[in-house]
Amino acid sequence: MQVVNARCAGLDVHKKEVVGCIWITDEQGRATKEVKTFGTMTADILALSDWLKAHQVRQAAMESTGVYWKSIYNLLEGDFELLVVNAQHIKAVPGRKTDVKDAEWIGDLLRHGLLRGSFIPPRPQRELRELVRHRSNLVGNRARAVNELHKILESTNIKLGNVASDLTGVSATAMLKALVDGQTNPVVLAELAKGRLRQKKVQLQQALQGTLRPHHQLMISQLLTDLDFFEEQIAEVSQAIEERVRDHQEVIDRLDEIPGVNQRVGEVIVAEIGTDMSRFPTEAHLASWAGLCPGNNESAGKRKSSRVRQGNRWLKSTVVEAAQAAVHTKDTYLSALYHRLVPRRGHKRAILAVARTMVGIAYHMIQRGTRYTDLGADYFEKRNPLQVLDRLVKRIHKLGYEVSLTPTTQVA
Repeated sequence: MQVVNARCAGLDVHKKEVVGCIWITDEQGRATKEVKTFGTMTADILALSDWLKAHQVRQAAMESTGVYWKSIYNLLEGDFELLVVNAQHIKAVPGRKTDVKDAEWIGDLLRHGLLRGSFIPPRPQRELRELVRHRSNLVGNRARAVNELHKILESTNIKLGNVASDLTGVSATAMLKALVDGQTNPVVLAELAKGRLRQKKVQLQQALQGTLRPHHQLMISQLLTDLDFFEEQIAEVSQAIEERVRDHQEVIDRLDEIPGVNQRVGEVIVAEIGTDMSRFPTEAHLASWAGLCPGNNESAGKRKSSRVRQGNRWLKSTVVEAAQAAVHTKDTYLSALYHRLVPRRGHKRAILAVARTMVGIAYHMIQRGTRYTDLGADYFEKRNPLQVLDRLVKRIHKLGYEVSLTPTTQVA
């Protein structure tokens, strides 16, 4: 087999150690290898870098093992051509598996040019990614705190959530803080309502009658403190994200024109896929990378389960959430696509199809620098009007009626 990289290295990365194997191929095609183990502290990784440089190695490959590859990549980036490879793609023949053999196998594959590196964005985009993902975790923590607050109130039979649509709103928060301070009179608590909620004072008085125990007050107090803390952290991280995406704000503003997409969703898209679409040959490659297309599982001519692959869960979950909002918009193409698919494919598959379409739209908008143009809610009817007529005639026939169609004259 042809040798592509005469001097290269394979790295088997773990939490506490890195096993490196250097392959050197001379002009006669004879290969020699050298194996050495390093720790994962900064000084150890720098020693690994010096070892690779001493052997004039320029290319190195490693598995994408959890998060452990990141520190290696960050310290070796710039000095070497690094490939982070999907572990599933380089799985060796079963048996006799050791860390040394794994490193040798990775290096041997790289030596023959059989590895394809994963998409690793530049350092500024990686830092933006980390901030955006951290904010998503904070939003998730806040949502969990709100859900726990709902559960505690249910155990006290205080039905505030039945009357107030948002337990974290100004009125509801004021009532909860009063409950924590020991105020249990429903009339007094209902007077804390603000705005339109004051029109529901009678319902509030009924909802605020419950059995609040001291341990309930303690838990509600801590959850309210957590919610305030999460709000502050989310605002702080959002400010940092806003500063970093300032150069890409024009792209985010154009993405904001897509139904269901807002500033936050646009920031996630830019953070996860960037603004250079050359790394994705087509929109189908991007959809596959995001985990928004059916899988292939066929044997002996039979299609088995074609459930979607995992993909980039951060981008996938955000775009699916945006699709949920897009299908509720009126007179839009995305809403029409959903309602066209949902009767025969079901809600989940229809939402996934809408999310896949939104990723394709974002891909072309970023690639071409264009704005969003909605195809309209009647796009599918205009594309094939005879099919629509045929379907309606069949439905009328099933109801027991005969119908004849006569085209109307078009008025100029």
